[in-house]
Amino acid sequence: MISETGILSLYLFCKPLLFDKNKQPNHQLNLVVLQSFTVSVINMPNIIEKPITKLFLLMSVDGKISTGFSIDRSFDQDLPKLEGIKEGLQQYYSLQEELQKAIFNSGKVLAKIGANQLNFNLNKTNTDFVVVDNSHLTTQGIKNLSRGCKRLFFVTSNSKHPVHKLILENMILVGYEKEIDFVDLFQKLKTQYQIDELTIQSGGTLNSILLRNNLIDEVSLVVFPALIGGTRTPSIIGGSEIEQDNDLQMIKSMDLVAVEVLQNSYLHLRYKVRK
Repeated sequence: MISETGILSLYLFCKPLLFDKNKQPNHQLNLVVLQSFTVSVINMPNIIEKPITKLFLLMSVDGKISTGFSIDRSFDQDLPKLEGIKEGLQQYYSLQEELQKAIFNSGKVLAKIGANQLNFNLNKTNTDFVVVDNSHLTTQGIKNLSRGCKRLFFVTSNSKHPVHKLILENMILVGYEKEIDFVDLFQKLKTQYQIDELTIQSGGTLNSILLRNNLIDEVSLVVFPALIGGTRTPSIIGGSEIEQDNDLQMIKSMDLVAVEVLQNSYLHLRYKVRK
């Protein structure tokens, strides 16, 4: 973003924009133009170079992305058991396969679906995997992920994480000292590692951080016909709650791109996030 000093320099060293009737520079009018231009530039959104991002998730009609709060509850484990839901579930996985150039996920979500188990197989050998984790993945889990993807970008701010003791051929460790700077991370993924498109499949808390930092471009949701409920059951967007008027800026409006009616009462909704 151009600073006020930069704009002033442009004004001082460039040819004046407006002249009076005697073809002399009208500095008063130029100052008005300069002030107007300054306000416009200062109010411009901070645009960063990052991958094109899509939040792609399976969710219930009431916005839940898991069947429960416990680590023992997950869609992958529970939905195939439920009549009226299991019949259309494959449609989600088919759509998921089309979006697998690079995936962003959290260690918490991956641990919940069994990534730390010895027999876990990610089976995404043509896909880059970006994993954010401070405490949920074990040494075995990290090896499982590395073995099952093209490149593993492991992001952490925990200096004692077991990942620091591992050297894996296809793993790139991205470390932060205190807390993860997601804006910086997404810039690195684009400019240093040439990741142009990124599918986000993380949990509600991390989704809220990305959304509120303007790091999500599109939301693509496969909605299955069920209501789950539960105060602590994860939803698509978690994070801090809105309490005061100033917090309303955290709400992100969207424009509907497409609605597709799938089989077995499933829906596929696509939105573009307004910046």
